[in-house]
Amino acid sequence: MSKIVLKFSRSNRIYRPSEAVEGKIVINSLSSISHHGIRLSVNASVSLQVRGGSAGVIESFYGAVKPITIVNKSIEVKPSGKIGSGTTELPFTIVLKQTGEKSLGRFYETYHGTDVSIQYLFTVDIARGYLYKSLSATMEVIVESDKADVLERPISPEMAIFYITQDTQRHPLLPEIKSGGFRVTGRISTLCSLLDPISGELTVETSAVPISSIDIHLLRVESVLVGEKIVTETSLIQTTQIADGDVCRNLTLPIYVILPRLLTCPSVFAGPFSIEFKVFIVISFQSELSKLHKKSDPRTPRLWVSISQNFNVEETYLFAS
Repeated sequence: MSKIVLKFSRSNRIYRPSEAVEGKIVINSLSSISHHGIRLSVNASVSLQVRGGSAGVIESFYGAVKPITIVNKSIEVKPSGKIGSGTTELPFTIVLKQTGEKSLGRFYETYHGTDVSIQYLFTVDIARGYLYKSLSATMEVIVESDKADVLERPISPEMAIFYITQDTQRHPLLPEIKSGGFRVTGRISTLCSLLDPISGELTVETSAVPISSIDIHLLRVESVLVGEKIVTETSLIQTTQIADGDVCRNLTLPIYVILPRLLTCPSVFAGPFSIEFKVFIVISFQSELSKLHKKSDPRTPRLWVSISQNFNVEETYLFAS
């Protein structure tokens, strides 16, 4: 039995398009193998999918939209011959974006979403003819923007000042909140680097009803062009709790949300698709109704159970000099 593995020079497998991706193909075999050539290929594309939700019957019928090809190239690592038994290591070097080379599409950063996915896949194939099964292995690398394609440091995060009161909510509230008053103030970053957290601060000034929890919800907004219609889906990426229980009044609470790399990317506004991000600040109360609705959608707060505020987050990837 033979086993083939792709090993890259960087353990995190993070590269920029103009950098050389180096590594080695490791082949373990109990006996010698005759082959018709060993090739390494790179296939990168933007996969678009309509999964339902806000999609209509016609959009759901189409399902997968034609992917957008970014890179499609291959190199010969070893010509036809024989590989001996034991462990064989074959080094390789390949550049995703050669200087002066015309690429098939724009180099977007790696992103794993719900309806939009951007992946850079490396595949090694060992052809063995009709009588034997070919050997292959696939590994994904993480691609980030080149320095020339991003803003230069230093840059200060854009901070949005917010006020959350009973008058800023568009859904029914508990009578105690409306009569007793409610006010939360603070600030939160709406422009940040993927390397840095979403930061800010929050202060509960007044709340007539005891608070149960204060959470930060990070959501993605993916839009896909299907025919002449744009289908938009919003989904939750992660939830970060910044307070548990009834917090002290006029106490400043820090907001610190670490971004999950593969689930986020710089905001993209392309023709066939777009990727944006939103942050929801959700404040839940200790009430009898909240016990009946333990699970809530941050996009549509349960009646009388919580108060929320949302912000658009533009993520721009920056590199340290």
